Amino acid sequence: MWEELRYLGEPCSRNRVARLMRDNGLRGIPQRRRWRMKPTGTRPDHVQNHLARDFTADQPNTKWVTDITYIRTAEGWLYLCIVVDLYSGRVVGWSMSARQDRQLVLQAVLMALWQRTDQSPVVLHSDRGCQFTSDEYQRFLKGHQLQSSMSAVGSCADNAAAESFFGMLKRERVNRRQYRTRTEARSDVFDYIERFHNPRRARRTEQREKKEVGLTQPSVKTG
Repeated sequence: MWEELRYLGEPCSRNRVARLMRDNGLRGIPQRRRWRMKPTGTRPDHVQNHLARDFTADQPNTKWVTDITYIRTAEGWLYLCIVVDLYSGRVVGWSMSARQDRQLVLQAVLMALWQRTDQSPVVLHSDRGCQFTSDEYQRFLKGHQLQSSMSAVGSCADNAAAESFFGMLKRERVNRRQYRTRTEARSDVFDYIERFHNPRRARRTEQREKKEVGLTQPSVKTG
């Protein structure tokens, strides 16, 4: 909350925000983790962990991470695949389906490719889910100048950036809803990504870039 207020231009201290929230009975929503075993595949011989837990990027469209999560509805599971640009933290590609298959992943990556402004290589990091280790997925990446990077077995921290987004999504939106249908869940997740999360990340990136430009510009002496 304190960070969001600062990015919106509201001068305040962390302690004051904590006090005001406490006085008004407001508190953060803890994340509820439900672990579910995902099918894994064998990492192809040519694929390494190129990201190596370095979740920073100096330019957009140089490092992406991707992963899949599941959302409960009364109709059954809705699966969500995302592609996050580590430079801005924006979700640049996403897809949703009732099936957790290769097409779910390929559609999300394809959406990310559509918004890319050039054909420069991009590192795309994932876990070892069978969708990501499949021959079809690997051929797709190679044909679109994407360098596949994969986590070690059982090392969720290797893909912490994607897990962090899922944590926010569940904490700020999904865990506060009960979806009757997959269509209802799909609409709400779309709203969260495109009308809340991405605009928020865009504002933060813009302010960070302005600050960096101000630090690099030489000071002008007058008088």
